Amino acid sequence: MAGIRDETRKLFPVDNVRAILKIFRSELEGDHEPNLTVLSVVVGMVENILTSNRASSQGQAADENRMCIEPIFPVIELPNVEALCAKFEAQVKGSVDLSDYKSEFATREMVKKVSDIIWSSLSRAYYKDKAHLQSLFSYLTGNQLDCFGVALAVVAACQILNFKDVHLALSEDHAWVVFGENGEGTAEVTWHGKGNEDKRGQPVSMGITEKSWLYLNGFPVVCTRHMEIAALVSAINPTISSSLDSIELASLQQELLWSLYDMGHLKKYPLALSNLGDLESIDPTPDRPTTLELFEEAIQAGKEFYSDHHVYPYTYLGGHLYRQKQYKRAMQYWAEGAKVLSQYNYQREDEEVYKEFLEVANELIPTILKQATVYHSRDARHIPKDPECYGFYLRLYDNICKWEEGSSTPVLHITWAKHFVASVTKFDSSIRDRLDVRLIDAEGKEEVEEKDKDNEEEMKEEEDEEEESESKKAVNDKEEDINKNVVSAPDEADGCGKKGKAENEGERSEDNINPELFSDPFAGTGLLWDTKTEFSDFLSTRSNGSAFPGMTLESLMKAESPAEMAFQRRLKSQLSQDDNDNAQGQSDSKQNEEGDDEDDETKDELEDSINLPPQPVPKILLRSAKMKGLRGILTSTSKLNTAAIHLQLTAQSQVQVGKRIRSTNDYEDYGTLRRRPRRE
Repeated sequence: MAGIRDETRKLFPVDNVRAILKIFRSELEGDHEPNLTVLSVVVGMVENILTSNRASSQGQAADENRMCIEPIFPVIELPNVEALCAKFEAQVKGSVDLSDYKSEFATREMVKKVSDIIWSSLSRAYYKDKAHLQSLFSYLTGNQLDCFGVALAVVAACQILNFKDVHLALSEDHAWVVFGENGEGTAEVTWHGKGNEDKRGQPVSMGITEKSWLYLNGFPVVCTRHMEIAALVSAINPTISSSLDSIELASLQQELLWSLYDMGHLKKYPLALSNLGDLESIDPTPDRPTTLELFEEAIQAGKEFYSDHHVYPYTYLGGHLYRQKQYKRAMQYWAEGAKVLSQYNYQREDEEVYKEFLEVANELIPTILKQATVYHSRDARHIPKDPECYGFYLRLYDNICKWEEGSSTPVLHITWAKHFVASVTKFDSSIRDRLDVRLIDAEGKEEVEEKDKDNEEEMKEEEDEEEESESKKAVNDKEEDINKNVVSAPDEADGCGKKGKAENEGERSEDNINPELFSDPFAGTGLLWDTKTEFSDFLSTRSNGSAFPGMTLESLMKAESPAEMAFQRRLKSQLSQDDNDNAQGQSDSKQNEEGDDEDDETKDELEDSINLPPQPVPKILLRSAKMKGLRGILTSTSKLNTAAIHLQLTAQSQVQVGKRIRSTNDYEDYGTLRRRPRRE
C-alpha cells in the first residue's frame, strides 16, 4: 500500500478537533481503503500528549487546590507522522519476503510470520496492561503494545503487504485476525491476560469449543476496514489518572464516533455504540440520539447480528441506570446480561466479565438495598417490597449459577453466598411467595413436579366444593325462619309480574296500619331490634372463639327461643358498653386527639393501597441446578435457612453438570473411575 495520500497531506498540520475530523473523513470517504497506519499514528500522538505527557508533567508538583488542567491541543506536524509511517513500512517490508507467499490471499504461515515480527520487537520490560499502549505511535516510539495494539499492528502490517483479506475479529475482551478468501481462517496473533506466546498462529476453534466468553461462542465482531477504524477510535483512552480525564481527548473520541455512526460503520459494533453512549451520558450532544437510545441500539445490534451473545451492552446500560438512580431497571438489565453470560462456560481467562458481575452482585445491589432499608432513600425505598425486583435478583444469581455449570472452575464462593443471604434478608419476607417460580430443563421445557400435579388436583376439588356450597347457600338464603325473620340474605330487588304486584299491595296495606302498635319497647334505651340475626348469635360463648354451634346450659335456661336468646345477648353487650363509655370518656377523648394524626396516615395508606391496581404476579424461570434446589427456601415467607443457602451456592459437586463432548477417537476406559489428582 502506498504512503500518505496527497489529499491527506494537505490537511496538515492539525491543531484542533475539527482538523483531525477532516483527516479521518478524507480517509473514510471514497473508494480507497483507509490507511490504518496513518490514522493510528495521528490518534496515538494526540493521546500521548494529552494523557501520558500531561500526567508526568503534573506529578507531585501539581497544585493540590487545582481542580482541572487548562484545555490545550497539540500541534501534529506532517513530517513527524510521515517519518513514523515510513519506519513501520520499512520494518514490515524488510522482514517479510513476499516471494515466499505468492498466493493472492494470506495464509496462516504468513500471518504468524507478521505477528512474530511485531512480537519480537516489543520491549520485555513493561506492564502489558498499562493504559495508552494500543496505537502504532506507542509501538514505534517505545516498542510497547497491549493485546489490542498487537492485533491492530498485525492487520496494519498485512495492509502494507497488500493482503486485503486480513481483518480484525473482536470479542469483548480479546482480538485475533481472520483471513482467507471468505474470511474462514482464524489465527491468534496476540496474548490475553498473563500471555500465551505459544498460541500465536493457532486457530481460535478451541476457545469456541470450550464455550468461553473470551471468544463469544463464534459470534465476534468481524471488522471491515472501516470498522477497524471504528475499533481504533473506540480504543482511545482519555484517562489521565484515576480521578482525572482529558476533556479534549474525550471530545475528540466522541466526535469521531459520531462521524463513524453517521457513515453507518457502528451499526454492527455493539461495544462502540456502548462507548458512545457512555460519552453521551457525560456530555450530551444536541439533536442526537440519547444515551438510552444508544444503549438500546447496542443491545439490538447484539441480538440481530450476533445472536444475543454480547454481554457488555447490558452491563453498560445497567450501570447508567444505576447512576441515574433507576434501580429497578438497572437490576433488570443486570439480570438480562447475566442471562447472556449463562450461555458460556466460565474460564480463568474470563476475569474481566467475572469482575463486572462480582461488583454488581456484591457491591452495587447491596448498596441499593442498604439505601432502602438503612437510609430510607426515596429512590430505593420501594425495592425491598417489590416482588419484581426480588425476581430480578433471583434471576441474576440463577444465570450466574448457570454460567458455572459445565465449567472446570467454580464461580461462586463463600463471599458470593454471604452477600446473597444478606441481600435476600433485606427484601420483605411477604413478597417471597408472590412470585410464580417455574423450573426449566436443559431443553427449555418446563419441569412439572409431583407436588404441582397434586396441587392442581386439590385446586380442582376445592373449586367443585365451592360451587356446591354456593348453590346450597343460594337456596338457603331464600328460606325464612319460624319467626318470619330472614336469616341471611341481603335485600333483593323488586320482581316483576304477579310477585311484584303482591309486594306492592303488601306495602300499601302496611301503610294503613298504626305504627305505634308495632313500636319497639326498648327504643328509649337506644337498643335497636334488627330483624336479621347472625349465625354467630347461636354459638356458645365458651368455645374460645371457635365456630362451635353448641349452646350452654345458662343460655338454654334464659332463652325461650333462638331469637330471644340473641336479644338477651345484645342487651347485655349494650349495657356493658354504656358503662365502659361513661368510665373511660375522658381518657378516650385524650387518646382520640393524640391518635388523630396516626389514623389519618393509616387511612391515607389504606386509600392508596385500595386505589392501586392489582399487580400481576411476576414469573421467573430457574434453569440452574443450584437455584432449583433453593426454590422452596427462597419462596417461603418463613425464616430463611442461611446455612442451607451457603452450602447450596458453594457446592462444588454441581460445577461439572454439563460434560464436555469428546471425540469418538479418544480412548475411554469405562472399567475404571478417574481419581482426583493428589495435591502436592
